[in-house]
Amino acid sequence: MRYLLTLHMNPTLWATLTDDQKNAVYEGHGAFIKLVTESGEMVETKALAEPAETKTIQVENGVVQTKTGGFVESEAFLCGYYVVDVESEERAVELAARIPDAQYTAVEVRKVVHEG
Repeated sequence: MRYLLTLHMNPTLWATLTDDQKNAVYEGHGAFIKLVTESGEMVETKALAEPAETKTIQVENGVVQTKTGGFVESEAFLCGYYVVDVESEERAVELAARIPDAQYTAVEVRKVVHEG
């Protein structure tokens, strides 16, 4: 079963972390990637740009509307994800808890129900 593990960033919270804490998060991602790659559970991972570099598109009455920023008006934003292929939801939750960001913010675990 494949699961999407989404990571969310809160810039205000991130700004309160020490350099050592930030470096631990970065190094923790390296360790996590190694873990899921060696176990054969890694499918994909991506880090995403901040909302200031995002375009949100909507079509209203055939007219394309474009705005800078994310779809959801919030300080926190989707900053990256992992897709893992695991035996169970319990394993996906176990892996999500090992992502270093989970110490500071939530990591969402969502089952992939369709792939194109």
